[in-house]
Amino acid sequence: MTETHKNYIAGEWRGSESASRNLNPSDTNDLVGLYAQASAADVEAAVAAARAAFPTWSRTTPLERHDILARIAAEMTARRDELGDLLAREEGKTLPEAIGEVSRAALTFDFFAGEALRIPGEKFGSLRPGVDVEVTREGVGVVGVIAPWNFPLVIPSWKIAPALCYGNCIIFKPAELVTASAHKLAEIIVRAGVPAGVFNLVMGRGSVVGQAMLDHPRIDALTFTGSVATGRKVAEACTARMRKFQLEMGGKNPLIVLDDADLKTAVEVAVNGAYFSTGQRCTASSRLIVTKGVYGRFADALAERMRALTVDDARKPGVHIGPVVDDGQLQQDLSYVEIGKGEGATLKLGGERLNRATPGFYMAPALFVDADNDMRIAREEIFGPVATMIPARDYDHALALANDTEFGLCGGICTTSLKYASHYKRNAEVGMAMVNLPTAGVDYHAPFGGRKGSSLGAREQGRYAVEFYTTVKTAYTMA
Repeated sequence: MTETHKNYIAGEWRGSESASRNLNPSDTNDLVGLYAQASAADVEAAVAAARAAFPTWSRTTPLERHDILARIAAEMTARRDELGDLLAREEGKTLPEAIGEVSRAALTFDFFAGEALRIPGEKFGSLRPGVDVEVTREGVGVVGVIAPWNFPLVIPSWKIAPALCYGNCIIFKPAELVTASAHKLAEIIVRAGVPAGVFNLVMGRGSVVGQAMLDHPRIDALTFTGSVATGRKVAEACTARMRKFQLEMGGKNPLIVLDDADLKTAVEVAVNGAYFSTGQRCTASSRLIVTKGVYGRFADALAERMRALTVDDARKPGVHIGPVVDDGQLQQDLSYVEIGKGEGATLKLGGERLNRATPGFYMAPALFVDADNDMRIAREEIFGPVATMIPARDYDHALALANDTEFGLCGGICTTSLKYASHYKRNAEVGMAMVNLPTAGVDYHAPFGGRKGSSLGAREQGRYAVEFYTTVKTAYTMA
């Protein structure tokens, strides 16, 4: 019998009446494990435990929280190969990418271990004689964490680490497709010495567990990364309850390639941004906006580079692109290929389902050329290995096309011109702008987030995380 991995609630591992099957997208005959599905009652128990733990946890010393976060970081670092193999097995990103994600998650915990020792505050002189004014930051209370499947360790880490750092208690709901990584992370957090009730893991369906979290009146803040449609539901529910919330949603990120760009650099930037991690990144370069002087050469060079990419089992050596995460995502990706052809774009390369030695959700990376910015493939987030090339007359036209989207997460430009690079950084309607770098790829100590329909609320990561995970208190004292 296969063991069912349990939820962690109120300091105990608890089973449930039902469990979900976690399958390897590189080999659907490989059962990664069975994972308990929590109920609304389990969410209620987790919230009650978190509320009970908050008064004591929020008043622990900075050193206590530092030491716990540092122990989490140390264990993740020591086990990065093992954890990376599990991540690649259940999510489908290549083994080097998966190991890199584990290392990045460990560094995030390490960063917030340091932040626990330097939580900011201020002291003012009052306008009234003999009065002191202190401004301090305190944890907001019980924080709900709803994380996506595409980065099973990094995204939960950049939510959980600051939440613990600033003295909050946590209800963590991972995506159903990546419960194995979430469960391992929970085990590590428990072993690090987090007190009972401070951290709770509730795995299960969004319609059950996620909805129970949205409906619960005693969750003080909610941080969400996922689809635009679900993000809107989160915003509506939190607004109705006057609850603090933070949303990271979609992207339709542009990469501008100008005539003066270094062609080799531009091709590598585009391949990395559009196709690595199977294109399953909210920061993926899904719109390639290329000026007319280099358009043909760039399209040919990019297609030639794509032909050298190996698509296969995520854990095999030498593989560049693993499978799509599941059949539902694969069917969505393939349907967009048909939509693009129907809209009149030219499919230059790829876009078909692939067969490999093991049954999995494999797809050849797709490149459309001669597309229009009004096409669905240029406006809707596909979340797969599909990129669309759009011609532009010149830099001004390219910038206008880049900004013509309801999203605003990130964008990039490939150019050797300091003038255009500087102008782009100032005028791109995005939260993160890249010059001669892939749109996907950010540092853990710098703020992450976008504009328009991509993000809402305080930025994630780095010192900017303090804005979401704390509340400000102003205290006056008569000397």
